[in-house]
This record gives sequence, C-alpha cells and structure tokens, in this order.
Amino acid sequence: MTTTTPRTTIPGEPDPWSPPPQPAHAPPRRHPGRVAAATLCVVLGGGLVGGAAVTTWAEHRAANRPLPADAAYRKAGSLWRAAPVDSLLPPVLAGPSAGPGGADRTWTRIALAPDADCPTALPADWQATVAATGCTRVLRATYTDATRSSLIAVGMVFTPADEPTMNALKGRLTAPPAYGFADNQRAAWAASVHTEAPVVVYAVSAFADGRPQDAPRPAEDLVKKDATGAAAQAGLGHEAKAIAARLGDGLAALAAPPATPGAPPATPGAPPATPGAPPATPATPPATPAPKAEVAR
Repeated sequence: MTTTTPRTTIPGEPDPWSPPPQPAHAPPRRHPGRVAAATLCVVLGGGLVGGAAVTTWAEHRAANRPLPADAAYRKAGSLWRAAPVDSLLPPVLAGPSAGPGGADRTWTRIALAPDADCPTALPADWQATVAATGCTRVLRATYTDATRSSLIAVGMVFTPADEPTMNALKGRLTAPPAYGFADNQRAAWAASVHTEAPVVVYAVSAFADGRPQDAPRPAEDLVKKDATGAAAQAGLGHEAKAIAARLGDGLAALAAPPATPGAPPATPGAPPATPGAPPATPATPPATPAPKAEVAR
C-alpha cells in the first residue's frame, strides 16, 4: 500500500493547480467581415453627406449666376405676373422738375384695371402693329395730378418677342388707347419700347373735366417752347412724357439682373447710377408702404 503525504500549503504561495484568472466579461472577438462592412458604411455615409453639400452649393451658385442677356430679356416678359402690381404701376409717382418750366409734379393712381388680353385692351391699329411681336398681356391704370385737373392713362403691353423684333416697333406706334376716359378726350401721348424687356410702355393725358380734343398729339410736340394750345399750356405733354419715362425706368429696374454682392440695390423708377455721380432722386417719395396688391387674374 502506497501512502501519499499531503502537500502542505504555504501561505502566500500561489496554488500551482489553480487555472489562470479570466476577466469577468471577456470582449467578443471582432469578425473581420463585420469590421469591413461598418467601415464601408461610414465611408458611404460621409460621401452622401458631402455630395449633398456639394449639390446644394452648386444649386445656390447656379441660382445666383446672372442670366445671359437674351434669357434675362425673355424672362422680363413675365413680370406682369411675377412682380407685384404696385411695383409696376406704383400708387404714387413723383416727377421732380417734370412739369413746364421745371416744376415738380406728383401723380396718384386712381384706377387700376384687371390684367387683360390684347383684343380686349388694345384697339385694332395697335393689335395690327404688335401682331409680329405677339402679345401676352396688358396692364392698365389711370393717374391724376396733384390738382386733379388732368388724367393720365397708362399701359404696359407684354410680348414674348425677342429684342430685334421689339426694336422694329420703334417709330410705328400711334396714339395709345385710354383707360379711364374716352378716346376723343386724348390730348397728348407717349409710347416707348425698352431695351431691358419685351414691353411697350405708354401714357396718354387728358383734361379731367372731359373736354374733347381735335386729335391726340405726340407729347414731344407739346413740350416744345413754341407749342401752342390749351393742352400744351396746361402741361399735358409733360404729364404723358414724364409718367411714361418713370414707368419705363421702374420696369427696367425690375428686369435688371440681381445686383452683385456689395452693390447698392437698384431703385425702381430711378436710372442706373453712374460711377462718381451723386445719388439719383427716387422716382417715388418715401411713404408708408401700401399693402401689396395683386393684379386681378
């Protein structure tokens, strides 16, 4: 019989038979495929976010890039529906030095017609004249001076034509129609084709008391120093010429491309600023902004 002597444990000495200590929660082994998939997702997500940022930047840059001249010209033909009516036909117009002898003038809008198609708003002779350009829409209004002794009917004829076709109208326009008074009351008229938009702007003046006239005369004739007759002496030629010019300037400002960063914004109704020149006088006096009106569709 074999006798085994039990081993005496010495305090402080590790037990040679004890298994090596193990951590309470050993981390699981990472599978190489899962690591690669997670890395790929991070890379793809970053690419998508970066691509979206680049796309947004490109769209912003494209939206703020000035249009080519021909595209901007065609786009201006839609201002009749894209711009507020009060910016096209302001409730109040100021005319510094616009009257006879350099007198100041102020005109107030007293009537505003719904936008109309061309057969409704234009007489036969004007329809024939603008037939080559086409005609999209006509805006009309009536103004009166501060003394309410004169009436000035105005209009804007919008077309889809290009600039050469519009330029062909110059010198062919006759006395425009009157909105707000009869045709036989027309005294003076002015009409122009602007280079910034495919639009004809016109104005025709009359006496507010309704007295008939022999025939409407071009405003340029009635503003001459040697012009005679009641209409010339009353300044009706000045009224038609000045209002047509101010509405045309306002239209040009609305049709102009967006200002470059840091440049002062254009004022509707004011001519473009000349470097080194003093600031131009606004076409309309400072006033409490009128509620935005929409042209009736």
